[in-house]
Amino acid sequence: MSSELRTRFLQVYEVLKSELLSDPAFEWTPDSTQWVDRMLDYNVPGGKLNRGLSVIDSYSLLKQGQDLTDDEIFLASALGWCIEWLQAYFLVLDDIMDNSHTRRGQPCWFRLPKVGIIAANDGVILRNHIPRILKNHFRDKTYYVDLLDLFNEVEFQTASGQMIDLITTLEGEKDLSKYSLDLHRRIVQYKTAYYSFYLSVACALLMSGEKLEDHIDVKNILIDMGVYFQVQDDYLDCFGDPEFIGKIGTDIEDFKCSWLVVKALELCNDEQKKFLHENYGKQDAACVAKVKELYHHLDLQGVFAEFEKQSYEKIVNSIEAHPSKSVQAVLKSFLAKIYKRQK
Repeated sequence: MSSELRTRFLQVYEVLKSELLSDPAFEWTPDSTQWVDRMLDYNVPGGKLNRGLSVIDSYSLLKQGQDLTDDEIFLASALGWCIEWLQAYFLVLDDIMDNSHTRRGQPCWFRLPKVGIIAANDGVILRNHIPRILKNHFRDKTYYVDLLDLFNEVEFQTASGQMIDLITTLEGEKDLSKYSLDLHRRIVQYKTAYYSFYLSVACALLMSGEKLEDHIDVKNILIDMGVYFQVQDDYLDCFGDPEFIGKIGTDIEDFKCSWLVVKALELCNDEQKKFLHENYGKQDAACVAKVKELYHHLDLQGVFAEFEKQSYEKIVNSIEAHPSKSVQAVLKSFLAKIYKRQK
């Protein structure tokens, strides 16, 4: 992605923001306009923007190298920003639910003075901006209803994944025996894969005049990529270098249904299983160290390396079986961004 395209993408954010701020809802008090302006700048454009930029990338690849018009770049960027708005909405609410302290190297929005629980309503506002952006720029497109349907469906899937994740880590009901590869895959598929992998490509396909029901195989490949991505994330949470990945992993303390603990449960003998039950999910550095020691003893690094190899081969074979070369190019571009990543 060229720096010029990234700059143009950020310019589209400013256009969309100014349209939203000119809404009559905020006319009667300058305070509300200032609040929303600050809230948007704090929460929407601060990440890596990979999901949003992937819409332009994917659409460009589907056009097989044809130069995009200014209008096409604007529309693809607007859809990319709808995904970034969706992401911001999820993160603002997620941080409240997880009682988190920092996000993207700064305090979580709800931690700021004067914000507090107002952040819950800000999350709702962020979510409600998406159909307004779509109405402003896509109402006359043949795929307008498909876009609305897509964003509604993906939001529902993500919220369902978040619910499963939250209720499996309930205080007082922690039970490792519930954890399995099936549960892990279900949480990841719903909580991460749909909105982080499928949504960008689905937007690009709709813009290209394609029907999503003709591309179920593409959705399945992207879900497999999302699962592979999350397993990498689980692995890096424990074995990655915090200096390099930019955060300190807490999956063990937080009793997360991580791929590592699921694999450990599969490989443990009875004594090791008992040891894991006693130490997993405790806010205690000594317990965390014991769990990590067990992971090393079970050679989960080797198990992960084998999983990575098999996942990569399976995904590549699925991509190469797809009849469209331009769709193959989109999927290979996604895979290249995540294969053997270190952060």
